[in-house]
Amino acid sequence: MTAISKRLGSVKPSATKAMTAKARELKERGKNVIALSAGEPDFDTPENVKNAGIEAIRSGKTKYTPVPGIPSLLKAIQEKFKRENDLRYDINQITTACGAKQILFNALFATLDPGDEVVIPAPCWVSYPDMVHLAGGSPIVISCSERDGFKLRPEALAKYITSRTKWLMLNSPSNPTGAVYTAKELRGLAEVVRDHPHVMILADDIYEKLVYGGAEFSTIAAVAPWVYDRTLTVNGVSKANAMTGWRLGYGAGPADLIKAMNTIQGQTASHTSSISQYAAVEAIQGDQSYLQRFLKEYEARRNLVVNKLNEAPGVRCSTPDGAFYVFASCEGLIGTTTPSGQVVKSDEDVAMFLLEEAGVAVVPGSGFLMSPYFRVSYASSEDELTEACDRIIAACQTLVKGKAA
Repeated sequence: MTAISKRLGSVKPSATKAMTAKARELKERGKNVIALSAGEPDFDTPENVKNAGIEAIRSGKTKYTPVPGIPSLLKAIQEKFKRENDLRYDINQITTACGAKQILFNALFATLDPGDEVVIPAPCWVSYPDMVHLAGGSPIVISCSERDGFKLRPEALAKYITSRTKWLMLNSPSNPTGAVYTAKELRGLAEVVRDHPHVMILADDIYEKLVYGGAEFSTIAAVAPWVYDRTLTVNGVSKANAMTGWRLGYGAGPADLIKAMNTIQGQTASHTSSISQYAAVEAIQGDQSYLQRFLKEYEARRNLVVNKLNEAPGVRCSTPDGAFYVFASCEGLIGTTTPSGQVVKSDEDVAMFLLEEAGVAVVPGSGFLMSPYFRVSYASSEDELTEACDRIIAACQTLVKGKAA
């Protein structure tokens, strides 16, 4: 038997990918399943971006590139940060990788030693705690209630920072809740960090451009300049530009941190696809008029899902300000019984019931370290979302009310 690393023993497979795989398996067996479990836009990559990738292939731009990325891409990212975020970075403060996920991992791997702690507000993206474990650190999870908008409060953060704290991880707009931190809220958190110069901030801004209504995006290094020199700002083209499969993320921060991350990158993936890099130049600095169409459709889908899920017995959800997820409470379903007599004991039971009985794949809140909730991705067509929500409503109506004896 293969001797697997002890480090891997503390790491779980991604809950979102596990549910998506289960849905795919049922589909292959002939079941009509609507998968609302993956965080992937259903929009195709915009034509101008695809054409830039095609041109890169045709012109022979298919060789190795520098580890941090091609010069034109680094320049485009530099200008993007200045133009859109009022953040100024030198080129040696910027790097790219195979998705924002690898940027996050490289940063953690470059900085964590055994005993180091990473503060993570929950609900959180499923991969954060496991990446910390893989890098040898200890995730310190702070539960953030729905009453507080699923957002970390300064007084809560202050209680969890210790001499071993290395990072605070922030994700706004949030996966899975869609919560968006205001500039004032970010400054409040930065004030706490100000008193702890050994703490760095990892700002995951991957959903930056997906905000709705009156919500406004802010990033902490810009609104709280006193933490600029210890913040890694992370972004990418996967979500807003519908480029999930191209695997292109980027980060900017202290030059010594970026240098260390490049060392890890150079000894692992070397660099992301040259073709993806040339396409990303166009995605970042080219025509982005398609974003308005994306946002309009996402907002309509969000409203549809929220309104319909609130019709389902035992389900409750508020309207998120960003990303493309709804994080719905299923507390009212806990303790009910299914038509087959099975007691619903957890949000995992709810998710499995919806998958097997309604043919709808959602992700249980436990995967995001917050129960009893489930996450619905509304990055699907309105027709598909309508059908899925109708199935969820009908399935919830079949549950027998009352606590199990």
